[in-house]
Amino acid sequence: MHLSSFLLLATTISLTLAAPETHLQKRAVTLTVDVSKTYQTIDGFGFSEAFQRANQIVNLPAAKQRMVLDVFFNTTSGAGMSILRNGIGSSSDSRSDLMNSILVTKMSSPSATPNYTWDGKDSGQLFVSKEAQKYGVKTFYANAWSAPPFMKTNNNENNGGYLCGVSGQNCASGDWKQAYANYLVQYVRFYESEGVKITHLGFLNEPDFTTSYASMLSSGTQAADFIKVLYPTLKAANMSHIAITCCDSTGWNDAGSKVSQLKAAGVENQLGVITSHTYTSNFNGPLKTSLKVWQTEYSDLNGGWTTAWYQNGGAGDGMTWASILHNALVNNNCSGYLYWVGTQWGNTNEKMIKIDDTTKDVQISKRVWAFAQYSRYIRPGAMRVAATGAPNGVSASAFLNEGVSGSLVVPVLNTGTGSQAITVKVGGGFVGASVTAWITDNSREMAKTDAVLAADGTVTGTVPGRSFVTFVLTK
Repeated sequence: MHLSSFLLLATTISLTLAAPETHLQKRAVTLTVDVSKTYQTIDGFGFSEAFQRANQIVNLPAAKQRMVLDVFFNTTSGAGMSILRNGIGSSSDSRSDLMNSILVTKMSSPSATPNYTWDGKDSGQLFVSKEAQKYGVKTFYANAWSAPPFMKTNNNENNGGYLCGVSGQNCASGDWKQAYANYLVQYVRFYESEGVKITHLGFLNEPDFTTSYASMLSSGTQAADFIKVLYPTLKAANMSHIAITCCDSTGWNDAGSKVSQLKAAGVENQLGVITSHTYTSNFNGPLKTSLKVWQTEYSDLNGGWTTAWYQNGGAGDGMTWASILHNALVNNNCSGYLYWVGTQWGNTNEKMIKIDDTTKDVQISKRVWAFAQYSRYIRPGAMRVAATGAPNGVSASAFLNEGVSGSLVVPVLNTGTGSQAITVKVGGGFVGASVTAWITDNSREMAKTDAVLAADGTVTGTVPGRSFVTFVLTK
């Protein structure tokens, strides 16, 4: 059902939550969902398998490989992830976890004919992309950490350096902006030749951070210099449908600064999405842009590996991640949220799924299911709508899916220890609708839980302490 039709049928939905019972009273609290008040459109949820993490999936035995893919992408039994972020390589080979470039041979000048090479694997990312497509994934974000070394001021893919030719960065070898744009377009062409359509294209990753692996520095003004070249290059290649992203800043504060510089340079209308990470500075409110905003990378890089939903409220707990996602969507108007990496070895929470490269043992963290409570049912194109009045300890939001299902998704996270009884009072448009409810907590992962639909359209259910229940109302 189209959104406008739905609004005519049902404009307000009330959910009544009972506050934790005390020896004095049980006080009812009403959460109001108003579908006439709309916010951002949701593009989806996802992760990356860059730096050869994808090869971990490629190298799994068939049964375990399918299990991992199902967990990530299946919309019935898994998380239903809908965005995959692929790394565009800049390395001369594939040693260790390097991502090999499609342009290994150094060009003699910016105007020289490039010798592009495609290995049909792209560090395992092509395989995962093709598999994701089979599950219905349509959003593929190709993101470069660095330009090829010879296009940079430091002649190295690592340790920062700038793209030759952007403001203030003149190189003896010349201006490489056009050559870099052509390089990115060719990467997109290779994927298209394999039947995978890149939808979003980024040319920077953490450009405010110098590091020993692939990296490239840039201010917002310098990024704008390149966007003014990349935008017409995509148009000339009949790729205007691809959204240019910028700038995958290390933290939210830097993203805000870069937005201001991009606006001042007059390129905001040539961009599709503003992208940022939240490592060095966390969310502090919506970015000041008319564009969609994605949080494209974050994880607990240092905490010891845990599969727990709630252990001690630590950075790796699934419940912690459910709160992070709520904050991103509701308080910062993110249209997309991507975890750093899907699979990895080692003993940190950097990944969602731990794969032992020797034994092929697979361990799935509850962080996956924190995402699933949103991503399985809030599909690309959904609209966030108003949800107000949640009591302390409860985070609630609401999303209206467009299309045939016309479903309304109401995720309710209870971080308190007491159970919350819920009555969902549904307006005229949902009288006779069906309802399902799904719960994740310490003992369950996206398990079906009770939600009773009365003849008058009222839905009742319970959200136990330290649990996450998603109600899905379908016409």
